Amino acid sequence: MKNQPLLYGIIGLLAGSLLTVLFVTNTVNTNNYGMMQMMGIRQGVNGSPLANNLDQHFIEQMIPHHEGAIEMAKLAQERSKRPEILTLAKAIIQSQSKEITQMQTWYKNWYGTEVPVNSTVGMGMGRGMMHGGMMGGQTSDIESLKNAANFDEAFLQEMIPHHQMAVMMAQMLLSGSNRSEMKQLGQDIIEAQESEIEQMRSWLTEWSL
Repeated sequence: MKNQPLLYGIIGLLAGSLLTVLFVTNTVNTNNYGMMQMMGIRQGVNGSPLANNLDQHFIEQMIPHHEGAIEMAKLAQERSKRPEILTLAKAIIQSQSKEITQMQTWYKNWYGTEVPVNSTVGMGMGRGMMHGGMMGGQTSDIESLKNAANFDEAFLQEMIPHHQMAVMMAQMLLSGSNRSEMKQLGQDIIEAQESEIEQMRSWLTEWSL
């Protein structure tokens, strides 16, 4: 019986690990459901997104989200003096403007109408949304960035979670879309914006912001 304490310790460790897995799984599922609700995506009988509905709502949400990033990037071109941020801003404007045009064309071809204007998404999908609920980021205002005393820090702190939200949306697209064009777009968004997130985080550390 002298091994009994060790046995109890192992059992306790396994139980703790199981609880952690259950907690993480529940959190992921909750976040996915919240993302689907935010994007207006219906669920099928088996709980999987309806692919056509997913494509449509992804475009409707991602276009204003891209427009928010472009608006911030244009502001960075006006206010930042760092060449690194100016280069990033130019890349964001070019790549995301191209993707907007691409999505608008697909939407017209697939659904026979222009993309509806959606004012609830865009600049607001930043820090507040990542930290305070799916729609909490609407309190983030472009005006606060315009008036930020330390613009570069404020820009990076806002753009990083903005990119993270785009990555989350693109990951959902990859898991539910049946269109090769949309899957490629999702992959492009993930690769480009994850790289930019890493870059921006390194600048925050390097510049002690």
